[in-house]
Amino acid sequence: MKKLNLKRRAALQQLVAATALAWTGAGWGQATASKKEAAAAGAAAVAARRIISLGGAVTEAVYALGAENMLVATDTTSLYPAAAERTPKVGYLRQISAEGVLSLKPDAVICSGEAGPAMVLEQLRAAGVQVDKVAATHDWAEVLAKLRMAGRATGRQAQAEALVQQLQQQWQQVQAEVARAALKPRALFILAHTGTPMVAGTGTAAHALLQMAGAQNVVQQFEGYRQLTAEAMAAVAPQVLVTTTQGLETMGGVQAFWKRPELALTPAHGKRALVAMEANHLMGFGPRLPSAVRQLHAQMLQQVQG
Repeated sequence: MKKLNLKRRAALQQLVAATALAWTGAGWGQATASKKEAAAAGAAAVAARRIISLGGAVTEAVYALGAENMLVATDTTSLYPAAAERTPKVGYLRQISAEGVLSLKPDAVICSGEAGPAMVLEQLRAAGVQVDKVAATHDWAEVLAKLRMAGRATGRQAQAEALVQQLQQQWQQVQAEVARAALKPRALFILAHTGTPMVAGTGTAAHALLQMAGAQNVVQQFEGYRQLTAEAMAAVAPQVLVTTTQGLETMGGVQAFWKRPELALTPAHGKRALVAMEANHLMGFGPRLPSAVRQLHAQMLQQVQG
């Protein structure tokens, strides 16, 4: 019986040794090769994904990660970089149709908080399309969330985190520049993309931008966008007016803009203190936000002090 137990023990030791050998030397190499093959297959699957991005800043994030080859379409607000203008379009950000999106057979749709309608996004999910959306919080965290969403969708999380670190440094530098400025201009943001000029109150992207750029938004009485009367315009007394280049074009250009009678009642009118920036750059809350805030800050100070 003892000899039999010794034989069994020896056999068991040989089995353990053989198993250990399988995970060392050539055995370990085979396991590592299998893992590499699986990772390569996973990367290939991600690279083959068909992605639609909704929102100019989200599209910018995809391009910033070098993953634009995965884009099968974007929305009409996706105009930067220039190559994004040439991508197939699925309509305006807020008025997407499920049929148009599904016809392109996307694997994923990534979008900013303004994308919709919500019912359409739910229809896309029900059809098996992965839909990811970043809420419009109008802060720096929104920018980082968009980059990370694009990183997940494209399988480029490492590149996204590296870009996040770079942009964090830029953002800190810009905020330090703004904080050093002694002057905080009294600013009024005018939105006129639809032809009816409206001013930005609290809770808006424009309000957040003015604060980020070191200005005081003179409209604190309400949230959102509203038309402002001539009397109210005189009462808030802005030193500088801010708008988008698209809005300025809608209003007929710079000369037509300053002919509006309600503007004649503002301190900004005397100096023709106006800052106009491209809408996606200024209000997109994408990877270019640090440069947008730096430019807005510098130009407002120049207009007020000039």
